[in-house]
Amino acid sequence: MALEGIREKLSREKVGAFLVSKLVNVRYLSGFTGSSAFILISPQDLFFVTDPRYGEQASSQIPPSFDLVVLKPGERLSSFIKGKGWSSVAVEDALTLAQYNSLKEGLEGMELVIWKGVVEAARKIKWPWELERIREAVALAQEAFSRLKERMHPGVVEKDFALELEFFMRRRGAEGVAFPFIVASGSRSALPHGEASSKTIDDGDLVVLDFGVRWRGYHSDMTRTLKFGEWQGWERDIYRVVLDAQRAALEAIRPGVEAKEVDAVARRIVEEAGYGEFFGHGLGHGVGLEIHEAPTLSPTSQDVLEEGMVFTVEPGVYLPGKGGVRIEDMVYLGSGGPEVLTSLPKEVEG
Repeated sequence: MALEGIREKLSREKVGAFLVSKLVNVRYLSGFTGSSAFILISPQDLFFVTDPRYGEQASSQIPPSFDLVVLKPGERLSSFIKGKGWSSVAVEDALTLAQYNSLKEGLEGMELVIWKGVVEAARKIKWPWELERIREAVALAQEAFSRLKERMHPGVVEKDFALELEFFMRRRGAEGVAFPFIVASGSRSALPHGEASSKTIDDGDLVVLDFGVRWRGYHSDMTRTLKFGEWQGWERDIYRVVLDAQRAALEAIRPGVEAKEVDAVARRIVEEAGYGEFFGHGLGHGVGLEIHEAPTLSPTSQDVLEEGMVFTVEPGVYLPGKGGVRIEDMVYLGSGGPEVLTSLPKEVEG
């Protein structure tokens, strides 16, 4: 479907070919997992271009519909493109300035057109096989948390627990972690992106734990906030506000709803509780081949929720110098409405 849409766009805009350079988009279109490749799409042709390091790997990974082109040392991509005789070529906006200038120099006389988000638009809607990989990534991350949760207690260093989680996931076959894990305890829990540090978890701490895994190219992302010791009133209050905001947002999700409206539902609850200024990030983001991709759920989002999307719902309240709470689940928007893919407990314990 993505290739058909790209070819229709080429014909409609009278552009000779489209160069895909972003590796995650190359993987989406071809299945290739190496670190050096381009895809060149025209109305008639479909080229996969790489260098000799990846020739054999590409031949075993890409579909037979691609013509494999292995550029020898010294051969330039621009020379190959120019030899096709097109008058114009579209490129992804993900190109660096250096890459763009190099192409522009090598393609002198040809028009370079910048296209934004073309492959990403297709990636927003997950195929069944993509959803299955995401489910597997969720299951592995949840297994790791469930198996190791009891090892998180006062006296444990944040970094040590993060490493235990990562080791467990990798032993189970994960490609890697989805991102540097957030293990933020005590007053550090007020840091929305408080990566695991050398701080020791203390009795009485709130701990925000944000983690996920990369499995067969696809990611999972979830957050739970734990409490060690007796809850203080303000801690229980912000936890309940965040949980209520998330539940309301989940109920508002359906195909055709603007993403910013779902964000507004959650944000309104946080604001009415008096914590609006302490919820400083968007409600959620798409998850797939990238940990952050379309759609975006935020006050300024232009996205409309569609059947087949996978995204997070993660309201939070962060009180500087005191502590914070975030609760994050992954959601698949199916024909029957939202399905919460993550199932870890999130009720206040104690």
